[in-house]
Amino acid sequence: MKLTELPNIGPELARLLNEVEVHNSEELQALGAEMALLRMKAQGLDVCFHKLTALEGAIQGVKKSQLTP
Repeated sequence: MKLTELPNIGPELARLLNEVEVHNSEELQALGAEMALLRMKAQGLDVCFHKLTALEGAIQGVKKSQLTP
């Protein structure tokens, strides 16, 4: 599945994921939200808690506001 078909993943976050070699939902699922964010940080890309929750929500298939604490 394309990244932009996942909840919370718009064109900009999909572009950032592509920069760290994450190109589809299967790759994101296998890597996990935290590791994807750490890859972005290692590449010098802007990372924040907002992106982490967006990635985790995308993996779980829910909007980030629906994540459990």
